[in-house]
Amino acid sequence: MSDHDAKHDDFNFTGVRELPGKLPEGERVLWQGGPRWTSLFRRAFHGRTIALYFAILIGSRGVAVASSGAGIADVLIAMLWLAPLAITGLGLIAFVAWLSARASWYTITNRRVVMRVGAVLEISFNFPFAVIESAGLRLHAEGTGDIPLLFHDGSSIAYLHLWPHARPWQLRRTQPMLRSIEEPQRVAELLATALASATGGSALPISAGKTPQTMPNGSMFPAAGH
Repeated sequence: MSDHDAKHDDFNFTGVRELPGKLPEGERVLWQGGPRWTSLFRRAFHGRTIALYFAILIGSRGVAVASSGAGIADVLIAMLWLAPLAITGLGLIAFVAWLSARASWYTITNRRVVMRVGAVLEISFNFPFAVIESAGLRLHAEGTGDIPLLFHDGSSIAYLHLWPHARPWQLRRTQPMLRSIEEPQRVAELLATALASATGGSALPISAGKTPQTMPNGSMFPAAGH
């Protein structure tokens, strides 16, 4: 097997719903959690943008009817005709976001990051620390956050296999992402410490006072030892 093939073999795909009941000797779970569905709806599924689109659509319909000389009652009726479409559309997207969050589970051990995803076909991705070059952190105003993982050159995975659990727009070098998780600062610090311990380096501390404005678009903290 070539070095290139060996690197790709670091990604193991298993159809299990949870981690194996018995971990390898010396491995232990450090943290487990999943996305908050409301945050996933707002960010991965662009719920607010779609809601704004429907609001503009309904408003435009009202303006068009009013400009034709119709009365207030007729304007309101014309706008209400579009309300079921907006409610149904947003409801379906919210349901998919809820289903996606419910079916997703992230695990950090002292040796790897595991992502179990898939509402219809469940699959688990195992990312050993050996393939992780660095990790990032982005905080959101509602208290959730994202932790993207950057791999060493030569280790890759298809963006569509991971979405929505991937850093947006990083298509050439896909970055798996623990998305919309609770207590992101604490989880990022735990991951940094685990990476440092696994590589024999020292973890770079993350300031608890950081805000989304001072940590734009997944600013990176390097995995120790690299």
